[in-house]
Amino acid sequence: MVELKAITEDNFLDAFALSLAPGQEAFVSHPVRSLAQAYVYRDQCQPFGIYADGKMVGYVLVIYDYDIPEYDIWHMMIDCSEQRRGYGAEALDRVIGYIRMKPFGDSDRVALTCNRRNPVARKLYESRGFSPTGAEDEDEIELALTLAGLSPPDGTKQ
Repeated sequence: MVELKAITEDNFLDAFALSLAPGQEAFVSHPVRSLAQAYVYRDQCQPFGIYADGKMVGYVLVIYDYDIPEYDIWHMMIDCSEQRRGYGAEALDRVIGYIRMKPFGDSDRVALTCNRRNPVARKLYESRGFSPTGAEDEDEIELALTLAGLSPPDGTKQ
């Protein structure tokens, strides 16, 4: 089972030790950069380690954009040695569950970007209800979903 744990002084070095597979560097920023952004936006975001069996296997940042308003999922990654085990899908479900609690604001909109050359990530996001918005920036496409009416992964309605 996958769980999210807040990045703290006790585990941030584990996040720094995460690695991407060759070629994936173009798709997602390393947690070092993301944690720097988390510091800058500390009043509106939460960085998480993605854990499986007590070990950090990935990283993700949830940030709230007060200007839009919406929740954004940034820099989700699974360590190259831990990929293809379903951790990304489970982690995304946990992230959406966290956002459902609306820790920063009351928006039901959740957005993220995906490199157009990353069909694995896009397939994962679309499997959880994200769809392209039409917004693009260089190699990135924006996908979004609306939480209202979306069933949680356990099948119950909220």
